[in-house]
Amino acid sequence: MNLAPAQLQEHLKRGLKSLYTLHGDEPLLVQEFADALRAAARAQGYTERTVHTVAGAHFDWSEVLASGGSLSLFADKQIVEIRIPSGKPGKDGSVALQQIAERAQGDDSTLTLVMLPRLDSMTAKGAWFGALESFGITVKFDPIDRRSLPQWIAQRLQQQGQRVAAGEEGQRTLQFFADRVEGNLLAAHQEIQKLGLLYPAQSGGSDGILSFDQVENAVLNVARYDVFKLSEAVLGGQAVRVARMLDGLQSEGESEVLVHWALAEDIRSMKRVKDAISAGRPMPMALRENRVWGIKEKLFERVLPHIGDTTLANLLHAAHKVDGIVKGLKQPDWPADGWQALHRLAGMVCEQCAAPVRSTRQA
Repeated sequence: MNLAPAQLQEHLKRGLKSLYTLHGDEPLLVQEFADALRAAARAQGYTERTVHTVAGAHFDWSEVLASGGSLSLFADKQIVEIRIPSGKPGKDGSVALQQIAERAQGDDSTLTLVMLPRLDSMTAKGAWFGALESFGITVKFDPIDRRSLPQWIAQRLQQQGQRVAAGEEGQRTLQFFADRVEGNLLAAHQEIQKLGLLYPAQSGGSDGILSFDQVENAVLNVARYDVFKLSEAVLGGQAVRVARMLDGLQSEGESEVLVHWALAEDIRSMKRVKDAISAGRPMPMALRENRVWGIKEKLFERVLPHIGDTTLANLLHAAHKVDGIVKGLKQPDWPADGWQALHRLAGMVCEQCAAPVRSTRQA
């Protein structure tokens, strides 16, 4: 059974189940959900807790299987957590998880919590994950996209009795906040907590209304720029955001080589998928074969029909030149500075990826 994260409180009112599987790439949301489950379980007498982290191909699953059926002399109920950071339990793990899922039925003494990263479509179709879905509650945590982030921030502020000013000023404040944390929910959460400490809702008769200056002073320079978030912004054709992220990566001392690799890998992936489509492969199959999933899958589907083979070849050639620049070589008609060259390369890709967006808006 699938459960949306927002349905947790209503779900808990109906009572805990014996098996939960949490999967997604938003650590803050996963952690908060797991904390709420643990708190509810403790209130119902689950006093003992064991944690198993699956690491390596030779992980011993016998201990996990044994822990589910054994209680100490001092506990009537227990929580067993199984964390699989890779999302790949392996052959033995697949068998063990199916046994654990089946055993969870009718077991009121053990609450089993399985925690996974975001799963690709093939992994989610595996027998072990199917068993977890069939016999327990499965919760998927999708990323909070950039457009939804201001509203998410506003909701979190409201939970601690704070809000931004009404109208345009408030919207500007939320947009500024979202820009500074660049999609990093953990950073946003920490800054929201900081605002709660700096400007308590009941102090000074402010009724919890935060001004732009207060938010700016509190969250200035908290952004943690991510090379892979940069990739999504480039494929999304977001030129202004891309320029800001590149400046942020440079100021934080990120490696030019790593940034170039992320940009070049996207160009190479687009070229491989485009070639596969030209050879007769349907786009979904071409994307899957080239390991393009999630947000990038949607971005590729939107931009690739509008980018020609010659354009991709030119972008690939440009990426090759920038590879030499970031390693200290000079290229005719290109900036000698590595970061300037990266700005130019990212801008070239961004321009091509923005064209479908413009044409959609004009239509």
